[in-house]
Amino acid sequence: MEEMKLMAISVGKPKTVKNEIGEELRSGIFKSQVTEAYLTKDGFENDGVADLKHHGGLDRAVCIYSVEHYRSWSKEFHMNFPVSAIGENLLVENMLEENIHIGDRFSIGEAIIEVTQGRIPCNTINKRTGLKPLMKRMIETGHTGYLCRVIKEGRITNTDRITRILEHPERVTVSYAHSIYFYQKDSKEGIENILKVNELAEEWKVKLQKMLLKAE
Repeated sequence: MEEMKLMAISVGKPKTVKNEIGEELRSGIFKSQVTEAYLTKDGFENDGVADLKHHGGLDRAVCIYSVEHYRSWSKEFHMNFPVSAIGENLLVENMLEENIHIGDRFSIGEAIIEVTQGRIPCNTINKRTGLKPLMKRMIETGHTGYLCRVIKEGRITNTDRITRILEHPERVTVSYAHSIYFYQKDSKEGIENILKVNELAEEWKVKLQKMLLKAE
């Protein structure tokens, strides 16, 4: 696997902004690049979400997305995607969903983060970009990004190295969890495999337990 790289840090408080096609939208998805930011258990300082029911919280303090996906979306939709077009905090390279496991830990600058779940795209992404098919395509491809909790608070700069300091022994990738969650809801074995990961986000644990009851 090639060296993991931090490409950009983005933060932003919820605000009302016009999207790419002139519609007004209130969201925390509109973020700005910064050269450094302090990461707390609740997320980055000067960052936030508007929809507290579906976003944010300790299990979803940091959103990570891969620059490789933006490159493929740019080709598919024939447009340039700005950094944090889908609202990620950390834009990375060589950290694709098929290579990252739920429960993996990474050190970045002074901070340590732990992967808790794949991101579940919402319609705000479509509104932000003006591309109605984008959310659906993210789910179809599994190019959703993923969310993390903060194990150690600290300052992160855009020149910091990313190092995987723990590879979770269950080796349940973000891609695998995504495929079970969206496309194999009746796979008892698949659901049980994901639930073996204690570090999984609490909300996912609840949802998967319900799926397991139906699968049985």
